[in-house]
Amino acid sequence: MSDIVRLLPDRVANQIAAGEVIQRPASVVKELVENAIDAGSLCVQVIIKDAGKTLIQIVDNGCGMSDADARMAFEKHATSKIQNADDLFNIRTKGFRGEALAAIGAVAQVELKTKLAEDSVGTQILIAGSTVESQEACQCATGSSFLVKNLFFNVPARREFLKSDAVEFRHIIDEFQRVAFTHPDVEFSLHHNGNEVFNLPTSTLRQRIVRLLGPRYEQRLVPMNEATDIVKLEGFIGKPEFAKKSRGEQFFFVNDRFIRNHYLHHAVTRAFEELLPKGFHPLYLIYMTIDPSEIDVNIHPTKTEIKFKDERSIYAIINSAVKQSLGKFNITPSIDFETEVSINVAPLVSGQEIKTPAVKVNPEYNPFDRKEPKKGLAGRFGDKIPTPDNWQDVFEVTKNVEISEKSAPAPTAQVDSSFPVFQIAGKYIVSRIKSGLIVVNQQLAHERVLYEKHLMYLSRNCGCTQQLLFPHTMDFSPSDFELIKSREADIRALGFDFEMFGKNTYKFAGLPAESRSSNVDQVFDSFLDQIKNHTDKLQSEPQRQLALALARSLCISEGTSLSHAEMRQLLDELFGCEVPNYSPGGSPTVATFTHKDLEDKFK
Repeated sequence: MSDIVRLLPDRVANQIAAGEVIQRPASVVKELVENAIDAGSLCVQVIIKDAGKTLIQIVDNGCGMSDADARMAFEKHATSKIQNADDLFNIRTKGFRGEALAAIGAVAQVELKTKLAEDSVGTQILIAGSTVESQEACQCATGSSFLVKNLFFNVPARREFLKSDAVEFRHIIDEFQRVAFTHPDVEFSLHHNGNEVFNLPTSTLRQRIVRLLGPRYEQRLVPMNEATDIVKLEGFIGKPEFAKKSRGEQFFFVNDRFIRNHYLHHAVTRAFEELLPKGFHPLYLIYMTIDPSEIDVNIHPTKTEIKFKDERSIYAIINSAVKQSLGKFNITPSIDFETEVSINVAPLVSGQEIKTPAVKVNPEYNPFDRKEPKKGLAGRFGDKIPTPDNWQDVFEVTKNVEISEKSAPAPTAQVDSSFPVFQIAGKYIVSRIKSGLIVVNQQLAHERVLYEKHLMYLSRNCGCTQQLLFPHTMDFSPSDFELIKSREADIRALGFDFEMFGKNTYKFAGLPAESRSSNVDQVFDSFLDQIKNHTDKLQSEPQRQLALALARSLCISEGTSLSHAEMRQLLDELFGCEVPNYSPGGSPTVATFTHKDLEDKFK
């Protein structure tokens, strides 16, 4: 048998290695923007075309590179950040592996123009698929300009796995934000297909966060600061009332590097215990400054995970700092034992006179006169004012009132309309069927009803709208604005009446008819959160995901008290659905208990 083990060609090895570092266009943006920051740039421009599939350009005013360094930078494991293994535990830069440029050059066509401040001319290098096509002198500004074209042009299988432009651009925005969050002293700009998405001047940390997330976040942030011998913490946490069901607004930064850490995330969520409903996630941006020797950043190719020597202590410090901020800014309930238990009367305004309360009495009022206008019980029961002699008559009237509530359309399926429905624990609706009892989860049932109704609206493009009394404007972050813009037609088909009203702003004139609230911020924010939970699925099944997102945001929640008529109507609509027994997520909506099931309980 002949030998079968052989070395891979450098080009193939580079393409394989690139798969670990360059997963999508957003990965290119991340690596090049981080390199620009490491180069000491004070201004970074990001220019994108077709969500990075056609063009990614990063222009900075950093230190630039010499002719030899520019060529060497595209070699694998070529770096200026470390010289030996011990340097790994003293890293303060964002990049250090020397893999980014080699990986990008292996799967794209790259043009680099760079110049040192002391040089009169710069260097231009053209690389395609790891092959250097040319290197020559050129005129350019101090700093570097990377032009990355036709990503994955030589790996078509990888290109086919990319998502829609809307999804890929959202990933680019995420990576752009993570770097911009940590450097408010650096100017950033982002353009997509000729449109300006971000223009971030130098500012304070709070101003930078608000410019990235949107103006509405100005009132949502609570500052947090804590300094210990182990770690220094600063940043902001969100007020509990603005927590969302979707993730994505949770950020940890260690020495200005974005990281993910589920253990430390638990430290934050634990501090919010009893302040948030189940399934909600708080907003936080926590910046940690720690001695580099106390962490190991060399455990993940994309450098988004690190190890801490004393993770338990950091957990306790973060948990305590978040609790302290929540209490310090009166977010958590508190009792002030020094406050006198009395009525607080506001002081008089200068020159204001005290008015004596006036009491008006009708001297002709006769409580025994039957001709008086009927109020209270009389208003409900007509002339039959309750007295010890006519309780039977009154009772007959109340029975008629109850019967009138049962005048809803006759339920379908096998629900016994003669049997009164009732609610248990504000969560379940119980009724009778021929073979026993039926128990319906009201939230899942309503979700199924709304889901099928919204699917019909989307297929017919005829959603029902309830108009607002006054138009309402909403400002969005650029990423959310782009997401809405990519699905405008379908969102309108669901019943939202809105139009663009300036940069990153929409004006709403109406909401879906099924909305139980007229609060536009609450309704649309909840809907948008549900969309963001399933962004990657919008490409393959957009209408289903939008219908599901709106159904989950508008359905009645657990603990909602329903009237007799509302319960009847919900049962009627549920059993009129195509798939009444299951929610859109696959959970059962109905449980039945036969007579035998009940009998078995008493054996």
